[in-house]
Amino acid sequence: MRNSLINFRFYEELNNYLPEEKRRIWFEYDIPGTLSIQEVLQSLNIPADEIDLILVNQQSQGLEYLLQDGDRVSVYPVFESFDLSEFKQIREMPLRIPCFVCDVHLGRLCKYLRMLGWDTLYSNHYTPDEMIAFSRQQKRILLSRSYQLTRHKELTHTYWIRSANPHEQLKDIINRLDLSNLANPLTRCLNCNEMIVPVNKNEVLNRIQERTARYYNEFYRCPACKQVYWKGSHYENMIDFIHHFVKAQ
Repeated sequence: MRNSLINFRFYEELNNYLPEEKRRIWFEYDIPGTLSIQEVLQSLNIPADEIDLILVNQQSQGLEYLLQDGDRVSVYPVFESFDLSEFKQIREMPLRIPCFVCDVHLGRLCKYLRMLGWDTLYSNHYTPDEMIAFSRQQKRILLSRSYQLTRHKELTHTYWIRSANPHEQLKDIINRLDLSNLANPLTRCLNCNEMIVPVNKNEVLNRIQERTARYYNEFYRCPACKQVYWKGSHYENMIDFIHHFVKAQ
């Protein structure tokens, strides 16, 4: 049986499963006869459940694809940087929705990201080492105004924020990371990042003004910091803001 010589390139954290000499480069891999991509991944100790996209000769393929001599195969983990809707992904939905950790200069951007529903960590007290650890351990995209920090050798998910204007920062991230279709607005606490939940009006009467209780009946509360939310006059302003950045993309 004739062997086939396949060219492979693995991206981002998938390289952690490879020996040093095969990381972040194209390399040739000799296989006996005709094997599926899944069979070859198993031989390379690459877990299929961490793969989101496979391109063979620039065409998206599934794990069942039978490799041919000379094929060039690019293998990608979960994406935060591209809209994959037109490609044949390994699963119906990504393994994770993009989540973030912001540096000390991005407090307003953090609020906007949370408003749009994205899990975003922020603190005035985070050190660079702590942010790097959050990014690596929780697979968060580290957002920073520091070019040097975003180029740290231990980071694989990071983006350098160029503008000092929070609105421009948000617009840049939504465009760059193709987030418009992934927003889940007004579901997360702006203060502490927890998901808010519906709450009976009687349970929050001691935390709202009498006028608010008189005119509104639908309330939400953060289970962590106990912040109470309702669809007051500020709600329409927030909806307009959200539509400006998400619906108009």
